[in-house]
Amino acid sequence: MCKNLFSAIVIGISVSVLSAQEALKSAEEEYYDFLSLTGITERPTLGYRTLSDSEWKFNEIKTPVLDAGGNPVLNEDGTPLTEGIQPAHPWQNNNLGTKHTFWQSENQGGNWFTRGFSHSVKFKTYGLEWYNSFNTAAPYGQNDGALWQGKGYNTSLSAGARLEGYGFEVTIKPQICFSQNLDFDLMPSAYKNEYAYFQPGIDLPQRFGDSAYWTFDWGDTEIRWTWKTFTVGFGTQSPWLGPAWLNPMLGSNNAATYPKLDFGLRKTAIHIPHFGWHIGDIEGRIWTGCLKESDYFDDNPDNNYRMLNALSLSFAPSFIPGLTIGLNRIFITRWKAENLQYLGRLFTTSRANGTGDDGEDQKASLFADWKFPRVGFEVYGEYGFDDFSDNIAHTAIYTVGVKQNIPLPRLSGIKSELIIEVNTFEMSQDFQLEWPYSGFYSHGKITQGYTSKGQILGAGTGYAGSSQYLGYRLYYAKGSSCLFFQRSCPDNNYILSKSINKRLSDTDSNGIKVTEYRACYKTIFTFGFTQHYFVTRNLLISGSYVLSFLQYTDYLNRDTSCNHRITLGVRWVR
Repeated sequence: MCKNLFSAIVIGISVSVLSAQEALKSAEEEYYDFLSLTGITERPTLGYRTLSDSEWKFNEIKTPVLDAGGNPVLNEDGTPLTEGIQPAHPWQNNNLGTKHTFWQSENQGGNWFTRGFSHSVKFKTYGLEWYNSFNTAAPYGQNDGALWQGKGYNTSLSAGARLEGYGFEVTIKPQICFSQNLDFDLMPSAYKNEYAYFQPGIDLPQRFGDSAYWTFDWGDTEIRWTWKTFTVGFGTQSPWLGPAWLNPMLGSNNAATYPKLDFGLRKTAIHIPHFGWHIGDIEGRIWTGCLKESDYFDDNPDNNYRMLNALSLSFAPSFIPGLTIGLNRIFITRWKAENLQYLGRLFTTSRANGTGDDGEDQKASLFADWKFPRVGFEVYGEYGFDDFSDNIAHTAIYTVGVKQNIPLPRLSGIKSELIIEVNTFEMSQDFQLEWPYSGFYSHGKITQGYTSKGQILGAGTGYAGSSQYLGYRLYYAKGSSCLFFQRSCPDNNYILSKSINKRLSDTDSNGIKVTEYRACYKTIFTFGFTQHYFVTRNLLISGSYVLSFLQYTDYLNRDTSCNHRITLGVRWVR
């Protein structure tokens, strides 16, 4: 009996599901997204993406079934019998992650409720991922979770597992980080702490203390229950909001994670009753979370925590194939139970009542993404508002981007992709007549701004300025190679703020004339090469070399310095 039970378990484990849930911005996830340009895969989300929601599957190609003589086999109604096959793609012989079925019930539910979830037990392991980087002159790096890639050596370790059964999903995938955090020149801090940012209204340390340090973060850890497409979960998975590839406005994995409770609908097809017309797909998520201040901001323990209440809505109309439109809206307040009222405020533009002197920080963005699989082309844009309400919108920012699959007919088995993204996050021209403004992620009363433990929750580069990215990537059987160029001006608002309500002869608090700041923007020109290589079908090695020229690093003396960044990553795919 025991022998038969053991055999049944082994047989059950050997059955695998051809789908994958990968961490945001991992090599595998970016590969699946590239395949979606030509329809080989279909994006599982519209505008709200976490590891748990990002379950990729291949679209099957229907081909006729032939008999021994090569003739089509027909159904009873005379139509050709077809079978689905997985389309060919460059990484088809590599392990891109597999979900295993431990047990599957023959009875998938007897009533309307029990048919809302799979009667099975599945599991997936996330193999060890070890990332290393070294910066020679200055901090550089983004979309890396809790890791802060300062000057010197930086490393992070991540691994985990996922268990699914009867609608429940349990994911454990923490991250451990180390930063050597070597010394480099800092701007004068706007706060008592010498490592804080040089403009007020944001918890964005220039350096995290004066020594090396370790960080533990729960990463992509959560527990969730899903019925059909309705889902509710608690955990620390960071949501990626909107269509941006590099610098999303309001949600990314650029910062340390934060605990949150969310509920809503995963991507859901909408059909008109009785007619069966498919009018499109919708997606919606509401969540509330707790943000924490870094150790390098202020010495007031009463404001260490903030409440984030947020909404994400997306719609993909069936009558305009490939188009997705969406809205993201976020409120940040002090951590008080009564501020849960802002969950209701997500659906109105009226101004708040009852916040007193605590204030609120609200942000919103509208986005559109249009994909054309026939030609492998995608264009997207996002428009963001700061402190938006019924009668005021302080400053506006925008992102535009394109992706293009470029066929290489003379190079069999090799695919290529062109990526362009432009972000303008600096103070809008109309707002320059108001008052000095630190940036879209800062605030006068919620003084920590839009950050988690000292890192921005949205765009990692160009957060108070601009960024232009151009990349060209090749995919082939054993991996991928990418060349890219980026120009970024991350702190333009610092220079712009010097001229607000000032005359050219005026001086600032340091006794420096306004004219001295003219054309002293900090500009970073970056040239880079990244490489992913499958040593075996389960072992992925990644590396990169990035050269950055930093101009006007102190905003006054026109110095130019160079930062060399080398990375090496090892990922065991299970």
